[in-house]
Amino acid sequence: MDLAVKHNPQNRGSARDFVYETLRYSILHLKLKPGTKMSEQDVSDQFQVSRTPIREVFVRLFQEELVEIYPQRGTYVSLINLRHLEEGRFVRETMEKAVIREAAGELSKSDLFKLESNLAAQEVCRKNRNYFRMLALDDEFHATIFRACGMERTWSTVQQLNNDFYRVRVLRLAHDFRWDTILSQHYAIFEALKNGEGDRAEGITQDHLRMVIVEKDELKLEYPDYFVDI
Repeated sequence: MDLAVKHNPQNRGSARDFVYETLRYSILHLKLKPGTKMSEQDVSDQFQVSRTPIREVFVRLFQEELVEIYPQRGTYVSLINLRHLEEGRFVRETMEKAVIREAAGELSKSDLFKLESNLAAQEVCRKNRNYFRMLALDDEFHATIFRACGMERTWSTVQQLNNDFYRVRVLRLAHDFRWDTILSQHYAIFEALKNGEGDRAEGITQDHLRMVIVEKDELKLEYPDYFVDI
């Protein structure tokens, strides 16, 4: 297992936190694929830290349902759970539609500028096929709307339920699924918010967050070993 990341203690905080952030990023971005076995000794050797903090990191990732720990068998990157994915997507859709409706016509000039700048950056990523950056900008676009409504903690809570949703989005963007549609929907949400069209903004948001319902079936056919439905 080579994550192509080296620990630099001069600028990375504690070794345990660095290992946790690196492994979490690698799992969410499919550098560590679903079902991959993770060895405490291998991770310890790679990051040049003792096995005790590695064990603590594994427990933390287990609590976030990013790994499965099997006694006598080892630790494995969790498969993408389709039921968890749908639960997280449903919670996000429910909360985000309510926030979007509240935000329509109420965003400040500063908020609108942030969203517009974000969209311009998404355009660049689309042209350059930089899907990891595109994904980060996608999240920041939606997070900006939550923050503008004083709902930053709500956004954080929603994100905690959406690890499986996130991994499917990584697969989707990596396969160039509907890049143009995603970006056009973001533009439409922006215009509806700016013009105070709450119903329209809510409807577009619903369509936007339900795209994955169809896409996950396509991805499951291509990557059957990545998914579980229990």
